Amino acid sequence: MVLQNPSETVPLFSFLSEHQIPYQRADHPPVYTVEESKKLNLGLEGGATKNLFLRDKKGKRHFLFCVEQSKQVDLKRVPKLIDSTNLSFASPERLQKHLGIKPGSVSLLALINDTEGQVEVLIDEELWEQENILCHPLTNTATLSLKKEDLERYIQKTGHQFQLVEVPHQLAE
Repeated sequence: MVLQNPSETVPLFSFLSEHQIPYQRADHPPVYTVEESKKLNLGLEGGATKNLFLRDKKGKRHFLFCVEQSKQVDLKRVPKLIDSTNLSFASPERLQKHLGIKPGSVSLLALINDTEGQVEVLIDEELWEQENILCHPLTNTATLSLKKEDLERYIQKTGHQFQLVEVPHQLAE
């Protein structure tokens, strides 16, 4: 399990309640990969996600890239879409520093922990066409379904903006 202390999710749920952001929740065994999550039958509606925490070549810019879960993203082609230098996966230490989570729990909901606004948010246009989007609530033992409009409000309330990115099917093998 990623979180040793379930109380670590309390600030997130308090934030959602305080800002009247509704969600549906399903608890499940820990999942660390998209393949593991595909085996779950959550009973939740929404676009399933793959979340990539990336950094640029110099490590000065960090990106949370949320795409539809079936896409295989070619990191060599993404910089052209977002006007950046070469991208690579950020280390678990950077993930902890910027989003306050460990690998396996990456999701848009982790933006609550980026209080300095250091993380740039990229969302796949195809995913954003969904009415609801599925997200881990800072732990890989639960999934929330949020309406797109509520998720957008959440992102804004955390002090972030996001960029919709058209991920061509050439990026998704």
